[in-house]
Amino acid sequence: MVKLLRDLWILTESGTTVYSRVIDPRINPQIFGALMSALNTFAEQLTEGGISNFELSSMRFSIIKRNHFLFVANSSSKIKVKKILKELQNISEKFFELYPAEMLKKWDSDIGLFDNFVTSIKNSLEDDKK
Repeated sequence: MVKLLRDLWILTESGTTVYSRVIDPRINPQIFGALMSALNTFAEQLTEGGISNFELSSMRFSIIKRNHFLFVANSSSKIKVKKILKELQNISEKFFELYPAEMLKKWDSDIGLFDNFVTSIKNSLEDDKK
């Protein structure tokens, strides 16, 4: 199975990064989360559905929104958007299976709750080559 995603961030609508797995971190995950949330909110004001993807150099960032969370991944721009969005959909389903709505309603904003999520999605993420 080909691992499609390089990095992954899961954000609340307000921009709090609850989970991130980044191979080469260059920016604080909370700052990235706030930026992505603001960008999506801006896009929603201009269009009906917000932003679904954008490219920077050879990397593509793809975004899906489900149940008040944003799932953001980056991947090679050579991989088809449809494949990436399907992979993000699968990841979001796993997330809500592990962290059901009732649990999230009672969540106390401790992002440590989501630390073990990586074990559920390791087949989706490129290996950390370090």
